[in-house]
Amino acid sequence: METDAPIDNNGKGERFSPTDLVATALGSCMITLMGIAAQNHDVNIDGTECEIEKIMTANPRKIGEVKIWMKVHGSLNFSEKEKTILKNAALTCPVYRSLNEEMQKTVEFQWV
Repeated sequence: METDAPIDNNGKGERFSPTDLVATALGSCMITLMGIAAQNHDVNIDGTECEIEKIMTANPRKIGEVKIWMKVHGSLNFSEKEKTILKNAALTCPVYRSLNEEMQKTVEFQWV
């Protein structure tokens, strides 16, 4: 896999940066764990998707925040219990737990 630094950090910005991959890993891990939980509880979340925004800080240069909008598709009417199961799966994924607590993780769930 080839990566590149962004233009504002001496790169060409032609490929994903390592910090892009961290943010993407978080979203994909969350959605994967939600899929496992859904399968274990016979809940349909087919078509679920997430949008990710990574916000860098300047001094020190690091990921300051990752915003994730989780659009959960599948069941027509998710029960509160199903929502809790799916949220807990997402918010306890290994990547979420591994990231530094200083990095803000803002997650919004939309049930459609």
